[in-house]
Amino acid sequence: MNKTKKIAIYGKGGIGKSTIVSNIAAAHSEDKNVLVIGCDPKADTTRTLVGERIPTILDIIKNKKNATIEDILFRGYGDVKCAESGGPEPGVGCAGRGVIVAMNLLERLGVFSEDLDLIVYDVLGDVVCGGFAVPLRENFADEVYIVTSGEYMALYAANNICKGIKKLKGNFGGIICNCRGIENELEIVQEFADTVKSRIIGVIPRNEIVQKSEIDAKTVLEKFPDSQQAELYRKLANAIYENQEFVIPEPMEINEFDQLFRKYQ
Repeated sequence: MNKTKKIAIYGKGGIGKSTIVSNIAAAHSEDKNVLVIGCDPKADTTRTLVGERIPTILDIIKNKKNATIEDILFRGYGDVKCAESGGPEPGVGCAGRGVIVAMNLLERLGVFSEDLDLIVYDVLGDVVCGGFAVPLRENFADEVYIVTSGEYMALYAANNICKGIKKLKGNFGGIICNCRGIENELEIVQEFADTVKSRIIGVIPRNEIVQKSEIDAKTVLEKFPDSQQAELYRKLANAIYENQEFVIPEPMEINEFDQLFRKYQ
């Protein structure tokens, strides 16, 4: 049996991680057994795969002491298995703690020992919190990718994530540029990638069919399977799955980071 490919996708909140993750999963569902785990308190990673929001692991174990695999795993488009860690109510408790509890339960129930070809973790990257480092720190994921645009705060978060990857000696597979359409976007992201000793592994342009799909609670691959956008997600999915080039990133110092943006003013 092939070794399970285990990847974590990090990035700033709202940058499009969930869109990337769900469409990658949909692309691979055509010929692979895929599991998606949402590690964001918003618990919206799997909505477009399942067609609705699913109960989170934290909510389930609140109401059921001895939760089973059937309680926490939901089937989505292409038979993708889906789970959401969930988090506390806003202003109460630690969001990262939800990831820790969820990972421990999934492991205890033997979810990771199933016949899986690919596991994808969608992880919030804004917060410098040990809980969100669990997929890497506890070896649940073997590879990490960062979703970013060319915007200042998105790349600021990406640089902080690089610091975490370096500290944990993670296998950094590259940067996914989820474009917002700003001036010099690809040049900015390319220079950032070069500076942190990595590369752009995929570029996803801004396209209104993404929002149309998400409003309908579907992936682009389900709603617009023959579109150019769907083909770009398939290309990205394949590039990540076949990737064998990994580095330990070299994050930028803040002054160097700011200087990068001043060049493009």
